[in-house]
Amino acid sequence: MNAENVEYRVAHLHDRLAAEELGELGVRAEVRAGAVVVTGTVPSAQCRATLLRVVEEELAGLTVHSDIVVAETAGPDRAEEL
Repeated sequence: MNAENVEYRVAHLHDRLAAEELGELGVRAEVRAGAVVVTGTVPSAQCRATLLRVVEEELAGLTVHSDIVVAETAGPDRAEEL
């Protein structure tokens, strides 16, 4: 697969993420050393699963490395001492 086609597919992934509820996440997809690297932080495990499903649909057949972190949204387990 040529590099131009990969760049086109990554751009299409960005468009799709922007059009869906995932657009606000600040997730990045870049071509590096012949693979696509997807990075970012999402608010929940469900959101991460949805994001990875979209990435798989758009970039099927390509080598994809994902580094998607789920943000901790739980409150502290004890009071903060000041």
